Amino acid sequence: MALLIKGGEIVTAESRFHADILVEGETISAVGTGLEQPPECQVVDATGKLVFPGFIDPHVHVHLPFMATFAKDTHATASRAALIGGTTTFIEMVCPSRNEDALAGYHTWKQKAEGNSACDYAFHMGVTRFDASTESQLREIVADGTASFKIFLAYKSFFGVDDAEMFQTLSLASKLGVITTAHCENAELVSRLQQGLLAQGKTSPEWHEPSRPESVEAEGTGRFATFLQQTGAAGYVVHLSCAPALRAAVDAKLRGVRLFVESVLPHFLLDKSYAERGGLEAMKYIMSPPLRDRRNAPVLWDALQAALIDTVGTDHCPFDTEQKLLGDGDFTRIPNGIPGIEDRVTLMWTYGVKRGLLDIHRFVDALSTRPARIFGLAPRKGVIAVGADADLVVYDPHYRGTLSARSQHVNNDYNGFEGFSVEGRPSVVTVRGSIQVRDGAFVGDKNRGRMLRRDPQYFREAAHAR
Repeated sequence: MALLIKGGEIVTAESRFHADILVEGETISAVGTGLEQPPECQVVDATGKLVFPGFIDPHVHVHLPFMATFAKDTHATASRAALIGGTTTFIEMVCPSRNEDALAGYHTWKQKAEGNSACDYAFHMGVTRFDASTESQLREIVADGTASFKIFLAYKSFFGVDDAEMFQTLSLASKLGVITTAHCENAELVSRLQQGLLAQGKTSPEWHEPSRPESVEAEGTGRFATFLQQTGAAGYVVHLSCAPALRAAVDAKLRGVRLFVESVLPHFLLDKSYAERGGLEAMKYIMSPPLRDRRNAPVLWDALQAALIDTVGTDHCPFDTEQKLLGDGDFTRIPNGIPGIEDRVTLMWTYGVKRGLLDIHRFVDALSTRPARIFGLAPRKGVIAVGADADLVVYDPHYRGTLSARSQHVNNDYNGFEGFSVEGRPSVVTVRGSIQVRDGAFVGDKNRGRMLRRDPQYFREAAHAR
């Protein structure tokens, strides 16, 4: 059945205008005024509302074995929460540990997602070691359509790679045209600082941030950029949290390194005081990189508006309060992460666009269009154009509400943004032309989502042009 969205104001990364959108099958067939309504057509009245391209979260953890436990979401719960929040596609991190086989891990993640997601999804393949079998396995994974890697310069002996393994990974990525995302810290420094603090009896959550200070993140960011420059690879810094790391990334961009930068929702709206509340309340806010001094937030907002920070993700990683208590008495054992996949769009709209910190077009660019372009999902995702997938968000700017764990849809017993007021919410959300959400409720096909296979052609051509 065709779908006609009438009377809305379309907002993209480049333009803003009133028009109707006709969807036939899974794609947009026409955009314009006075479009003729086909027979047997479903109509959505978007009068007084904004129509955005479906939002893309480029950094999500759903299935995640980590620190003696597992993240709480399933693909069913995470995808529905994503859609209710306006995210129609997410890219999940595949994170086998150093002791696991990479290819087996990849197939595990795929099997967990297949047939269980209500929205579309793709993967970043975690490279947590580089041995004799790694190259052939990664080539097979790229051939399957997963055209981005993930490395950790943290979590020593678990996820983390050393400099030799980083060089090998980036060299292969450059040959294949694959972009590599990186968690940028210094694993050795973090380990030493943690050991020193614990030896002094400093075991509570507020010591998490001093064990991973801004200088350690800046060093990791600069080191990653240097390795990119020497290998010719394209890179993407995930969850950048502070001004010194941003300076390292911008310096690299200025000298021609092909480097993109992501920051994530918590670092724009929260600060380290949340992790200094004591006890369980503090444990809820333990993540890496940590929440920082509040002086960093204005720097991140300015950099986002200027597109020095390219994208906004969530690093969605839901561990409940019982799991957080695994680190009671030892902050290094608190499972790292916070949920956010459901709240990213409304919070960035409310505290960015509506507060004058973020232009509406940059908002669409950072949360939809640019992730699609960087990770090989364009032009089918991230735009409102004829031939693109009909992933659309009809946004009601007049809605007012308050975030709470009681009303959220992620599988977690707390909300890190509890009590935050929001202005607006998605009214109708479609995935490839199928209505999945109406007014905060999931109403669609729980198995609608499919894996998006990507071709690394963009970065391959860029590498050949160097």
